[in-house]
Amino acid sequence: MKSKKLDIEQVASFLHDGMTIMYGGFMGNGTPPRLIQAILDSGVKDLTMIGDDTAFSDATKGPEGVGLLIRNKRIRKMITGHIGLNKEAQRQMIAGEMEIELCPIGSIAERIRAGGSGLGGVLTPTGVGTSVEDVPQDLTVNGQKYTKKPVFNINGRDFLYETPLRAELAVLEAVHADKAGNLVYYTSMRNHNPLMALAADTVIAEVHQIVEVGCIDPDHVMTPGVLVDYLVYPK
Repeated sequence: MKSKKLDIEQVASFLHDGMTIMYGGFMGNGTPPRLIQAILDSGVKDLTMIGDDTAFSDATKGPEGVGLLIRNKRIRKMITGHIGLNKEAQRQMIAGEMEIELCPIGSIAERIRAGGSGLGGVLTPTGVGTSVEDVPQDLTVNGQKYTKKPVFNINGRDFLYETPLRAELAVLEAVHADKAGNLVYYTSMRNHNPLMALAADTVIAEVHQIVEVGCIDPDHVMTPGVLVDYLVYPK
């Protein structure tokens, strides 16, 4: 079996300016801190990042997660469901320094699932009858671009069309992995991580513990190793 071990210094070889990266986790939990630091250290910029939220701008209040990249202005666009706990993300959005595409968290999950499954998009009732539906075509406010979403009526009920999401790279955090890349998460670390492993060209997982193949009960595997390209071992 070919080794999936990746030294943290090798992460930079997968990065380039302007690329799209999915990051796992919920409020910083499940967002791999060493991989985020490696992205920062690489010097890449103008990134598009896709994830549940923007975590925190102050590490004393919670895991900073992708907030580290926001604070250092490496991100051109965020596709996310929540920025309310990251004051720097809010400031950059209002100042027009970073584009924010806000999308309901459940819709983000389904868009990622669609991207990973090769589907053409998602039809959801979430947002029907709100400004999400009524926004004029190509509206720009404070540097933020808003596009009117198509509406489909199915059996008398309106649904908004949401596009699928894919990325060049997904960076995930897991508690346990075996050397084949089978991953086990813990509580909210799981979140979007299994979906993102389907929807990225390359998947790198940072893990807390590596065990031999066969040591993880197959019923406990949350992301199968066939989806994981590389593992960053514990320090």
